[in-house]
Amino acid sequence: MSASKHIVARLSGVSKRYREGHQERTVLDAVDLDIEAGEIVVLLGKSGSGKTTLLNLLAGIDLPDSGSVRLDERALEELDERTRTLLRRHEIGFVFQFFNLIPTLTVEENLLLPLELAGRLDDVTRVHALARLDRMGLGKRAASFPDVLSGGEQQRVAIARALAHDPRLLLADEPTGNLDADTAAEVLAMLETTVREAGATLVMATHSREAATIGDRVLTIRDGQLVEVGDQVVGDPVAVAVG
Repeated sequence: MSASKHIVARLSGVSKRYREGHQERTVLDAVDLDIEAGEIVVLLGKSGSGKTTLLNLLAGIDLPDSGSVRLDERALEELDERTRTLLRRHEIGFVFQFFNLIPTLTVEENLLLPLELAGRLDDVTRVHALARLDRMGLGKRAASFPDVLSGGEQQRVAIARALAHDPRLLLADEPTGNLDADTAAEVLAMLETTVREAGATLVMATHSREAATIGDRVLTIRDGQLVEVGDQVVGDPVAVAVG
């Protein structure tokens, strides 16, 4: 990576283990990773490989058993739970596989919820958020409730909501996993375009090699280590340690 780039997130010697019955499973083993501002990093792999664990560590939802996770030089493991919650509220956006829209709120109310929670909802931020929704082709849906939207429309609302408060880091966990192939391709293109326009940093977990093509870097987790996937995304990962 170029020295001039700002590092938004850094994992240094991060290990994470889970106990399964009488056995302990190592998901991440002394992993190092730098994520640059404006970069799209894709975590590619099957369910259970550790992708969601890595996202949760970046968000401060989980803490490492050893090593350090830093967001803009703040070590998340050194922060208390309330501080990590506030950090997520102000600086991190989330896109989930199952949309997670609140069914009793309209599209506009869902969209503006992160701004309201962060104490940043005013006329200017509202107009900015609604303009993004309009650019995503959903401006006329602002007064609708989620249950009348298609799956693709719901996920586009979820993307707009995740970026409403202009987070430094966007985390997406299988954002196209609940969509058919054509809709997934449309949503993926919209996600990439919107993230690039916003200048946000995206870390996306997916099992889809088609989805992985939007990444500036594509990584997979193998035996607790991050390895970089070569240019032939459809082929086997190239075993190049990331650090």
